[in-house]
Amino acid sequence: MIGEVEKAESLITDWETVPVESIAQGIDRQMVVGKNIMICRLRFDAFVDTPVHSHPHEQMTFVVQGKVKFTIDGLATIAAPGDILHFPPDTPHGATMLDEEVVLIDIFSPIREDFLTD
Repeated sequence: MIGEVEKAESLITDWETVPVESIAQGIDRQMVVGKNIMICRLRFDAFVDTPVHSHPHEQMTFVVQGKVKFTIDGLATIAAPGDILHFPPDTPHGATMLDEEVVLIDIFSPIREDFLTD
């Protein structure tokens, strides 16, 4: 969030200035929100599981740190630092962190309004 999730026209920032919120046990999230796109930095403890879900938003995920077992439309794959995953709208997906801390960057379009009201 930038301040109280203000939607910026243009912005230069770094993650050190973006507030961190704990969204579940072992999961922290930071968000920068634009008009039609948002980016989230998520930090997961080892072995945290996010259940399979889907949403109408297009999503790209960049693995910054750690290894993650993703399940995408019923198929499992291991992603490592440097990998980028693309989830078209309404694609069922979930993730299980393996034996180390994981940092992911998620990009959504349109923005996840549901994240702004949590």
